[in-house]
Amino acid sequence: MMIAQTDDLNVLGFDSMLSPAEIKSRVPITARASETVIQGRQTLMRILDRVDPRLLVVVGPCSIHDPIAGIDYAQRLKKLTDALADTLYIVMRVYFEKPRTTTGWKGFINDPNMDDSFRIEEGMERGRLFLRDVAELGLPAATEVLDPVAPQYYGDLISWTAIGARTTESQTHREIASGLSTPVGFKNSTDGSQEAAINGILSASSPHSFLGINKEGVSSVIRTRGNRYTHIVLRGGGGRPNYDTVSIALAEQALAKAGLKQNIMIDCSHANSWKKPEFQPQVLRDVTNQIRAGNHSIIGVMIESFLEAGNQPITKDRTQMKYGCSVTDACVSWETTEEMLRHAREMLAPVIAARSSV
Repeated sequence: MMIAQTDDLNVLGFDSMLSPAEIKSRVPITARASETVIQGRQTLMRILDRVDPRLLVVVGPCSIHDPIAGIDYAQRLKKLTDALADTLYIVMRVYFEKPRTTTGWKGFINDPNMDDSFRIEEGMERGRLFLRDVAELGLPAATEVLDPVAPQYYGDLISWTAIGARTTESQTHREIASGLSTPVGFKNSTDGSQEAAINGILSASSPHSFLGINKEGVSSVIRTRGNRYTHIVLRGGGGRPNYDTVSIALAEQALAKAGLKQNIMIDCSHANSWKKPEFQPQVLRDVTNQIRAGNHSIIGVMIESFLEAGNQPITKDRTQMKYGCSVTDACVSWETTEEMLRHAREMLAPVIAARSSV
C-alpha cells in the first residue's frame, strides 16, 4: 500500500545554503573589526551598569539596501562620532531584515537585488561584508534579530541588538536573546503595552534550551546562560507616543516592580513621532530636556536617519532611484541628523560632565 505524502505539501523546494562557518571563512573577521565589536559591547555594558554616563545613540537607515550609500553614511557618522564622543556614544543602525505586516521587501539578506530573486546566500555574504567594513571604520553596529538562524552568520560583528515590537512576545526571540553576546533592547508592543517587553527582559535573562543550528549548520540543541544586559525600548504604539514624562515614570515603576534595572531607551521614530520623520528632532529635544531636568533612567535613543530625507519606492530601473534615500520607513537627512546630535551634545555636555565627576 502506497503511503500518501503528508509533509512539505506547500514547499516548492530546498536550496542548499552555506553554513555559518563557511560564510565566515569567506568574510573573516579582522583584528580591527574584532576590537571595534568588543569595545562597543563593553562600553554599552558600562552604560547599562551606569559606569559610563554618556547617552547611547543608535542611529542609521531604517534598512540597508545599497551598501555603497551605507558606507558613505558610516564614514560621515564615524567623523561625527569622534567629535561628540565626550557626551554621546554612537552606534550605527545596520538593519538587514524587515518584518512585514503583510508582504513587501523583507530586507537585504532576503532579497539583496530587490527583484524578488531571493538570493539569500548572496545577501548573507554581502551583509556580513558590509558589517565588517563598518567595524573596520571603528564604528560599532546595531541590528534587529528577526530570523532565528541569522545571528550565527553575522552576530560576531554586532555590538547591540533589538527585538522588535512584532517579535517581543515571541518565545523564540526571547530564547535567542538569552544567548546573544550583545546587550539587547526589547521594544514595547505595537499597541504601546510595556508588559510584553518587560516579560521578554525577564525571560531573556534566564537560561534556555532550544533548537537551532551551530556554526557548521548542524541542527543542535542550544543551551544559554541568560543575558543580563537587556533593557526596554519605548517606541510608542496604540495611536500615541510614550516618551513623555508620565510614560517614562510608568515604565520606571513597572521595571522596579519586576525587579529590573530602570534602563530605558527611547525610539524617536515609529509611533513616538507619529511615523513622521520630521518630528524626530522634537522627540530628541524633549528627551534631552528630561535628562537635563534630572532623569536618570533614560540611557539611550534611537533615530532613523539616512543621507537623504524621506523614503522612496523600489523601482525596476534602479538608476532612477535616489541615492542614499530609504526604501522602507522614511528617515531624516544627514544634515538634520548632524544638527540633532550636535544640539543634543551641547545640551547634555554639562550633565554628562557632572555625572562623570561623581
